[in-house]
Amino acid sequence: MKDAGQPGPVDAPTGAAQHPAQQHVDEIAAALRNELAMDAAGIGTWDWDPVTGTLDWDDRLVELFGYSDTGFDRNLASFAARVHPEDRDDVLAALQHALDTGSDFASVYRIVLPGGVLRWISARGRTLTDTRGRSTRLLGAASDVTEQRGTELAVTRVLEAMPAGFYSLTPDWRFAQVNAEGERLLGVSRERLLGTVIWETFPATVGSEFETGYRRAAETGEPVSFDAYYPPPLDGWYGVRAWPTSEGLSVYFLDVTERLRVQEQLRRSAERVATVARISTELADSLDAEVATGQVPRLVVPALADACIVSVLDQHGRPQGVSSWHADPAARELLQDYAAARAAALAAIPAVTRTLATGEVLQLTGAQALATTPPGRPHDLLAAIAPSAAVALPLRGRGHTLGLLSLLYTDGRAPTAEEVATLRDVADRVGMALDNARLYRTQRRLALELQHSMLTAPPEPDHAEIVVRYHPAAEAAAVGGDWYDAFLTAEGATTLVIGDVAGHDTAAAATMGQLRSLLRGVALGTGAGPAAVLGELDRAMDLLRLGTLVTAAVARLEQTPEEIARGVTRLRWANAGHPPPLVLHADGRVSVLAPEPADLLLGVDPTRQRRESVVELRRGDTVLLYTDGLVERRDGDLDSGTARLAETLTALAGRPLQETCDLLVEHMVDGRPDDDVALVAVRLHPQDGPRPAAAGPVDVPAAVPPDPATPA
Repeated sequence: MKDAGQPGPVDAPTGAAQHPAQQHVDEIAAALRNELAMDAAGIGTWDWDPVTGTLDWDDRLVELFGYSDTGFDRNLASFAARVHPEDRDDVLAALQHALDTGSDFASVYRIVLPGGVLRWISARGRTLTDTRGRSTRLLGAASDVTEQRGTELAVTRVLEAMPAGFYSLTPDWRFAQVNAEGERLLGVSRERLLGTVIWETFPATVGSEFETGYRRAAETGEPVSFDAYYPPPLDGWYGVRAWPTSEGLSVYFLDVTERLRVQEQLRRSAERVATVARISTELADSLDAEVATGQVPRLVVPALADACIVSVLDQHGRPQGVSSWHADPAARELLQDYAAARAAALAAIPAVTRTLATGEVLQLTGAQALATTPPGRPHDLLAAIAPSAAVALPLRGRGHTLGLLSLLYTDGRAPTAEEVATLRDVADRVGMALDNARLYRTQRRLALELQHSMLTAPPEPDHAEIVVRYHPAAEAAAVGGDWYDAFLTAEGATTLVIGDVAGHDTAAAATMGQLRSLLRGVALGTGAGPAAVLGELDRAMDLLRLGTLVTAAVARLEQTPEEIARGVTRLRWANAGHPPPLVLHADGRVSVLAPEPADLLLGVDPTRQRRESVVELRRGDTVLLYTDGLVERRDGDLDSGTARLAETLTALAGRPLQETCDLLVEHMVDGRPDDDVALVAVRLHPQDGPRPAAAGPVDVPAAVPPDPATPA
């Protein structure tokens, strides 16, 4: 036997919330102990929990084993210490056998009291199991039979006190003993039962699980446990434990009808919850609700109905799409034909149009469903399906109806109130998914148009290749507050801009469009350097009361004729609270352009003086400006993200610029950023030869010089 401090073969449920079936077992245990203690005079009761190792004795049993009130340690070791050494192994083995097999325990053994006094103890116990047949408790009674050993008096008193039914059968299947609870459960007095053959007194046992189990126990000599139903007049489910003895067969049984009813209710409830969860997941995982609703009938059937039809209507109430599913594979094509034929006739069914208009649930018998269907092909097809009941629920969005969820039931089945409530939930979820999908399509179309108008293609100056990328995180809006820009001044200098407006919606995108235009106007109108451009933009934001916070970085590529001859370009840049630009040098090194802390972001203090930095670049170098969505992670800060970006950029050295930018986004955010991502990159190509073919053709206004020049 296992140590009392360790779990035995029982795997009991854990957690604060107790399963109804386990609660039922606990209630039986409590009642059993109380009645044993109250009615069985002179008999002590015990309760062993193999999971916790706790062994509880009542006061009578503590005294019987020669312990004081505080001397018994409530564990199996204290019990074993009193058992006679010659009997100890057999008793512990019998206890473990009862626990392992779910059978009853019975033993007569000796105990040795303090002072060497020897007494005989007769003990009987019963194993309680959970719904999966696993032992959770061993309860019983014990008495001192030193003076009356060999009699059955103590055992009989225990059996009479038990709230579980008990009877014993002789080898020829006649009732030999029945306790009081057995009389009550069987509805027959023991005087009428004793001596009768079980198969004759209870004819429904013939050929049932009762007969199969009892005969198997008798033939194999092994105990059996099973749940079985006995029809009227008993009309109940019984949990049975039977084991063979030398006198025949002993049987304990309990009425478990209520327990099984609760279990079935819980199973159906869990199935309904799981169905709603699967439907919610299906709708959430697809941006095309019409596609997702095509899967809804397969999820509803057979948990909530025998057949399901989802009809989607357009904004004018006309049929737009229909999907269906039947539990019977042979009836699926018939249901599909009916769903298609009915779609064109929905407007001609008054009960359906009333449901679509009022939002009320429509519940019909099979005959009523046929009576409300217009004559013709839909009626003939529905008659072939032969529903016993039907339910229709509108698929409602925000103030309007987008479709109809129809359920059919066959073979006498009808929906329960719980199923109808669940179907309401399903219909509401499908309706909102359809509405959200249509709203999403409208927003996305507008957002894409807005994005296209604001984030234009960059210029392509001679010997400088510019690549831009934008990846929105907010799928419903498709754009946010991040932006890039690249344009040429009249002197031929290339200006690069990267910025981020607080927010992730179309309002942020609209503000971004204003700021992008303002910055372009300041830069082109004044010819000022990056620091001055940011300063003027900050003051313009204050004057226009934009009321937002913005980070931005501006960089400008400049050259003198002498620098052109030396093959170098100056990068002049200023940063207003934005992540630092990076330079991928032609030799594969990466520099972070952050020699000083970045200036204050825009929208805080328009009087703040902006700083400017200059770095010298060589042909083949690449400058990268980006927004924080490329480097920020929930589990890391901006510095670690920038370091990871630099490592990734180093690994991509030598690749074409277009490929470099694509791989950079893929490696940093797996192509699905949590935040908006914008980037602009420029690669300087040698000026002593033609522009590389991979960079594409030169694309600059006619008034712009062929090479960058230092502004006057």
